[in-house]
Amino acid sequence: MPDEHYADVDLAALYDALNPRDSGGDYEFYLPMIMAAESVLDVGCGTGSLLHWARESGHTGRLVGLDPAEGMLVQARRRSDIEWVHGDLSTASWDAEFDFAVMSGHAFQVLLTDDELRTAFSAIHRALKPGGRFGFETRNPAARGWERWTPANVWEAGDVRSWNDAGPFENGFVSFTTTYESPSWDAPRYSESTLRFLDVPALTAFVEEAGLVVDEQYGYWDRSPVTGSSPEIITLARRPLTGSPATSP
Repeated sequence: MPDEHYADVDLAALYDALNPRDSGGDYEFYLPMIMAAESVLDVGCGTGSLLHWARESGHTGRLVGLDPAEGMLVQARRRSDIEWVHGDLSTASWDAEFDFAVMSGHAFQVLLTDDELRTAFSAIHRALKPGGRFGFETRNPAARGWERWTPANVWEAGDVRSWNDAGPFENGFVSFTTTYESPSWDAPRYSESTLRFLDVPALTAFVEEAGLVVDEQYGYWDRSPVTGSSPEIITLARRPLTGSPATSP
């Protein structure tokens, strides 16, 4: 869950250990689409591990990672054969340059306002070549996953322990505190985050308003359909081959 607190270089260095590549998870889902695309944009690329994996897997085309957290990009730049851009979709100016764009790790949920969503989808529309696709996921609000974001569920990486403490679901938003502690630190470190949860109709409306078309939607990485108990809403959208460009927000 990349966030602004990963501007902290020390915490960014722990991100991959705290969030390993899960078998059957988002990276395995998106990697074949990345490998099949000549040019790829990873929005909210974090430490760059997905694009690193693509290069390790033999991708020889253009790979670009975009992230607002400089601490994350310090980790990403361990590979110099990928373009790393500091910023976000509000500053993006690519024009029909990518066959595939991806936003993994639930980074989509940090877009909190309608204007941010419209700006993001419009920028993605512009960045994609006609026929290009955009893959992203958001947690399904019907599954109420935030109810498990409690101090009882701890992640560990070396001597660092981390956990979330979530507040209530209010009007589509959940705010939570993440605590990191280590015996080698003088004191714990904390971050405050807020995520937005959209259901399928609301999400689809934003996609279509931007001039994109929903090709596929799944409730989990095994491509099962979205239901009331599905943990995810995984969306593959496409820029049509013809038609007017998206309206700028």
